[in-house]
Amino acid sequence: MSLLDAPPHVITVGTSLLDDALAAQAVPTTPVAWRPPLPGTARALATVLADPRRAAANAEAVRRLTSARPYLVGVRRAAEVLPERTFLHAGPPITWERASGPMRGALIGAMLLEGLASGEEEAVRRLERGEVELRPCHEHGAVGPMAGVVCPSMWLFEVRDEEHGGTAFCSLNEGLGKVLRYGAYGPEVLERLRWMDEVLGPVLARALARTGPIDLRALVAQALQMGDELHNRNRAATSLLLRELAPAVVEAAPGQAARVLRFVIGNDHFFLNAGMAAAKASTDAARGVPGSSLVVAMARNGTDFGVQVSGLEGRWFTGPAGVPDGLYLGAYGPQDANPDIGDSTITETSGLGGFAMAAAPAIVRFVGGEVEDAFAATRSMYEITLAEHPAYQIPGLGFRGTPVGIDVALVARTGVLPVVNTGIAGRVAGTGQVGAGLVRPPAEAFVKALLALADSVSDPFE
Repeated sequence: MSLLDAPPHVITVGTSLLDDALAAQAVPTTPVAWRPPLPGTARALATVLADPRRAAANAEAVRRLTSARPYLVGVRRAAEVLPERTFLHAGPPITWERASGPMRGALIGAMLLEGLASGEEEAVRRLERGEVELRPCHEHGAVGPMAGVVCPSMWLFEVRDEEHGGTAFCSLNEGLGKVLRYGAYGPEVLERLRWMDEVLGPVLARALARTGPIDLRALVAQALQMGDELHNRNRAATSLLLRELAPAVVEAAPGQAARVLRFVIGNDHFFLNAGMAAAKASTDAARGVPGSSLVVAMARNGTDFGVQVSGLEGRWFTGPAGVPDGLYLGAYGPQDANPDIGDSTITETSGLGGFAMAAAPAIVRFVGGEVEDAFAATRSMYEITLAEHPAYQIPGLGFRGTPVGIDVALVARTGVLPVVNTGIAGRVAGTGQVGAGLVRPPAEAFVKALLALADSVSDPFE
């Protein structure tokens, strides 16, 4: 009888139409956000959620990811870790025929840098003939920003996970604008890369030999509390890394220290590549847990967006890469933009970047939007992740841990896609960077991963 005597209280689910109508009649409601699962996933979702291995497997994968202790231990020439006549690239596997403009531009530049071609036309002919093997960075323990092309004469950050023993690599950051990773390959690009090969790499290697390993997990945690999100804003992290390295650089190479330090100081993104290797080492620790639906890699090659899942070791699930929505440089506009490209989404995969934008509200001046959008982006990512990172905390959210551990089942169940902030490369080879913005991955990649997970378990409904 109390239900009949008390004022009605209504719970509304789904579309706001009913809630709005009741509110207009002064009826109190409790709206519940609800969305149907992504189309075509209902049966697979039920199968994966019913997998008796899932809870323990995901708990173990998350434990490995969040307990990783990545340290910067050295700088090594890529020739030491690359197979002969092999170029690495960002994203899932791609052929020259399907490669986008910036990917082709970066590969042409790498051919010229290595002396494998005397000019652009010869480089294209040799790449068309397959004289150099193209392999994804992720399949060689590495990551690369934007086109992510790595060739033998480049130097790589070497990061070791002291907790689980894994190692990851990433190239050194060239700066912004007309650079190889954005597909530019003009004389100024090659001149800078040769200086990095002859001076920057060796000096950093000697400096790190003096400092010893640098704790990147602690550095990232501190940078988050200083206004970075560690994908498109790395100003604090770069400053912190420079503080660690500067005395050793001066001691290791007094005659070259000034130019090296000026180069680093003039590049607020210098830390990004070391941070990407740290994120790769952390997410790799979570690989290979049977039954886990945790995402261990998201990557783009300028044509495809791909994901990899802990319980489906080594398999890529892809969909078409989308064009970011953002701010453009100079006279450039959306018509000049290439679809999303780069391995730097490893930052989001590890709980940083777009997932940590609430820590860096100033990022909206680089990628567009309002400060409130940065907070909303981070809050929405808690819906599709399995944990909060114990070390990576956001002051603006009461020191709540960043959302970490993307679950393909939660993505399918909620329809919420990961948010990524990114640079934008020009679609024409040789252009370079044209802007920066936000992008959502294609749902198709996560649907494919979920269906494959369902195929890997016994269907309880058969």
